[in-house]
Amino acid sequence: MARAPLLQLSDISLTFGGAPLFSELSLVVQPGDRVALVGRNGSGKSTLMKVMAGLVEPDRGTRVVSPGVSVGYMEQEPAMAGYATLGDFAASALAPGEEYRVEMAGEGLKFDPAGAVATASGGERRRAALAKLMAEAPELMLLDEPTNHLDIEAIGWLEEQLKATRKGFVLISHDRAFLRELSRATLWIDRGMTRRQERGFAHFEEWRDKVWDEEDQQRHKLDRKIKAEARWAVEGISARRKRNQGRVRALQALREERKSQIKRQGTAAMALESGPNSGRKVIEAVDISKAYEGKLILRPFNLRIMRGERVAFVGPNGVGKTTLLKMLMGEVMPDSGTVTHGTNLVPAVFDQARARLEPEMTLWDSLTGDADMRVSGQADQVLVRGQPRHVVGYLKDFLFDERQARAPVKSLSGGEKARLLLAKLMARESNVLVLDEPTNDLDIETLDLLQELLDDYSGTVLLVSHDRDFLDRVATTTIAMEGDGRATVYAGGWSDYRAQRGTGDVANATDKNTAKSRNRNANLKQESKASKLSFTEAHRLEELPGQIERLEAEIAKLEQLLADPDLYSREPVKFRRATEALTARQTALAEAEEEWLSLAEKAEEAG
Repeated sequence: MARAPLLQLSDISLTFGGAPLFSELSLVVQPGDRVALVGRNGSGKSTLMKVMAGLVEPDRGTRVVSPGVSVGYMEQEPAMAGYATLGDFAASALAPGEEYRVEMAGEGLKFDPAGAVATASGGERRRAALAKLMAEAPELMLLDEPTNHLDIEAIGWLEEQLKATRKGFVLISHDRAFLRELSRATLWIDRGMTRRQERGFAHFEEWRDKVWDEEDQQRHKLDRKIKAEARWAVEGISARRKRNQGRVRALQALREERKSQIKRQGTAAMALESGPNSGRKVIEAVDISKAYEGKLILRPFNLRIMRGERVAFVGPNGVGKTTLLKMLMGEVMPDSGTVTHGTNLVPAVFDQARARLEPEMTLWDSLTGDADMRVSGQADQVLVRGQPRHVVGYLKDFLFDERQARAPVKSLSGGEKARLLLAKLMARESNVLVLDEPTNDLDIETLDLLQELLDDYSGTVLLVSHDRDFLDRVATTTIAMEGDGRATVYAGGWSDYRAQRGTGDVANATDKNTAKSRNRNANLKQESKASKLSFTEAHRLEELPGQIERLEAEIAKLEQLLADPDLYSREPVKFRRATEALTARQTALAEAEEEWLSLAEKAEEAG
């Protein structure tokens, strides 16, 4: 016997601000469904989820929940008035004696049920809301961005809990890895329409692109038909005025159909522009350590970051990732050891707490009031990578409309705040990008674009993120901080780190990455001597680091010489010779580094 659906929406219409958000929307959620709810920022995902939860009343249509079915909704901004502690809120709907469920969820999600509501951060409140939902375990769980403010360990715990449950759930998330692991169906909101595919998120992009391709083909056919009919109207309507009024009306109908089609929202017109090249060595940390109030944050740690590397910092919340990042950038002093910066660094910072946005300030003033973006004497202009732009035009590049320009920052969604911060970041040139949790609240298309920009960025990137898919796409080096002050360097992104850690091959992974970041230390030299390398190879391995450093120094001098904008016109022969010398030394450097890496790996394998 077929089971009744958990939830059914029929002919739902909803209008916000004069524009219809949904029109004649219908959907069904069945027992055991695992649905990814996807769509662009602003498409109405959260609003639809609130309609499903019964928290928003549609203008028209019906919502039916089958008898006996409980529906739970994880709010992004839960109301906790009247509760003293986070645990009181999370356990408010549980029967007496079941408070242990909150304790279990709190342990997995890393929040303290005894924490006071009055002093709780936004992240702690959201974790409490998620713990409440997991403890109640309703027949249908509605989860709106549950992975925001969770570290990778807590995301893993939540993922395993949802895999094991027999309850139905609908997920909104920007975390591709999370959606791929958990979804069996995809509900896609696009320009007020909902489409459903009985396959998980892993197949979404292929499906989306096919739908859009078919839509483009239909639009092209319609345009051709309108053009042909319009030509007929111009050339022959006077001779056939009476007999062909029906055809004229049909042409008008075609034009109305074309006019009524809703244009797809484009991606943000984001652009990153590297400033002048930094020195080849960007940051070198030697034996740095840190402790706060007796808690060890970092044991003595060594790292060398070279120009162009993408270094990711991963680990649980509170383990010290941001502290290490700030030590490397010179914002926090280590208790011991030294941090040395290379030459000509021009950093730009994406701030985790969005602290660089004033909530009461308008978007307009947020840009024009920025000292780095201000154009003297032009109240409606901003400086974007050295060129003046109208503030509204620049905001439109990041998908803000003209009405939002004068709205306060506090009225923006999390994704919109992230886009505004990216607009401020990308207005300036840089050669070191510091990205502390940049992926929170960004939709999938914007994440794709950000990844592509980072791929093309010639500077250096330091990244803190809990988004496993984004880490795999971007990082070339991963620094894992797992507690007790230990920080371990691995080659590659998140999956590479997990594979190396899982096999226990930490030394091999560390040595490979050390080679990758040119951190040629004395230990490797000693290993090469004890290996089964030939005498010539062992001697070569010892002398290569010095040769590489000399080449790096020569390249830095040549780059400094060629940075003179007047050199070509003043001394063209000198310019040509310097250019040729720079190319030759860069080639020699690449060959020397490759030779050193090959010999170091051979020494390790032989040892």
